[in-house]
Amino acid sequence: MSVPRIVVVGGGAGGLELVTRLGRRLGRRGKAEIVLVDRNSTHIWKPLLHEVATGALDSGLDEIAYQGHARAHGYQFQRGTLCGLDREARTLTLAPILDDDGVEVLPSRTLPYDELVIAVGSVSNDFGTPGVAEHCHFLDSPHQAEAFRRDMLNVFLRYNAPQRQRNPRMAVGIVGAGATGVELAAELYDASQMLNSYGFTPLESEQLEVHLIEAAPGILPALPDRISRAVHAELERLGVRVHVATRVTEVDSSAIVTASGERIETDLSVWAAGIKAPAFLSELGLATERNHRLKVDATLQSVDDPHIFAFGDCASCPQAGDATVPPRAQAAHQQASRLYRNLLARLDGKPLKPFVFRDRGSLISLAHFDAIGSLMRGASARSLFIEGHLAKFFYASLYRMHQRAIHGSLKTALMVVVDGLNRFLKPRMKLH
Repeated sequence: MSVPRIVVVGGGAGGLELVTRLGRRLGRRGKAEIVLVDRNSTHIWKPLLHEVATGALDSGLDEIAYQGHARAHGYQFQRGTLCGLDREARTLTLAPILDDDGVEVLPSRTLPYDELVIAVGSVSNDFGTPGVAEHCHFLDSPHQAEAFRRDMLNVFLRYNAPQRQRNPRMAVGIVGAGATGVELAAELYDASQMLNSYGFTPLESEQLEVHLIEAAPGILPALPDRISRAVHAELERLGVRVHVATRVTEVDSSAIVTASGERIETDLSVWAAGIKAPAFLSELGLATERNHRLKVDATLQSVDDPHIFAFGDCASCPQAGDATVPPRAQAAHQQASRLYRNLLARLDGKPLKPFVFRDRGSLISLAHFDAIGSLMRGASARSLFIEGHLAKFFYASLYRMHQRAIHGSLKTALMVVVDGLNRFLKPRMKLH
């Protein structure tokens, strides 16, 4: 009798945590075949991409090779991009893999499944704004973050030219004041200070202009007002020019244009406003919302097929009232835990339990300058406002929790030690 095959598409935080637990529990014991599919060969925690973008984090040190991780944790890895689904035959189709020159390395393949989990995350939503795709950087993947970092270093380097030192002023425009935009804005000031201290650029942090542009009345619109106001004040103290209630209508090679007609001149532009699920999800024959998120029941099963599950940013999961689970990292972590238990129950023929999101609070890191946020106090849902060193500690612990979920306690403890040593052995930022 063949063992069931569970295929998970998407190796982000939630997907990798899920296959790791399933591999340890089922894969190693031969009770099920666990397969992870991802278009990339390595994983890096998405909330860290703003640090990769400024060089504060060396992705080469923190990324995880799926192939090696799979061997250590009892699952299989196949590199590929989901491009087709046959629900009747229970097979999915993976697109061909091409090299950098467009030459086919691996042809299109089909992969059978008994249970399919889709966890492909989200991408930025430019809402069709003219010029955004051509002139803005996005931070949806390590590749995009590295592309921004290279361009950022080149712009700083240009100011070493004598003709640029007469009245030096570097401007970066960030559209979208959610967590990514806010944290990137603070990291840019940290990066400018370090680049100056290493002699990479003559620019001082006072000569850096960061424009943070948000269409909503305030920054961090999804978070409590107290956090939004505190972060706003700290950003302005750093020198960030915050533009709220400001809608962007166009972006060109040298400026961001607002609905009022104002041109905000920029050397670099970043789009971090809004999210949507990848568009191909609407082409699989499954029910989706306008932003391509898959419609699922509270058990995280597709409303169309009980053998297909979806979670994380790419899924629209109902909650009490008319609410849906918010697209946040903590939600994906909680859903991975519930889905792990539901898949075990499904293999044992037991009923599945609904997912209930529990808000644990929100934390925003402003580089080394500060951290601000709140922690939820148990079932009462009362929040505890924190900032400074305590907030920095809890923010750092979020990444350690993710590492513990995919590596185990011992290896995570060793990583903490190694990271501490690297602070003494290596530059504070990636300079190449």
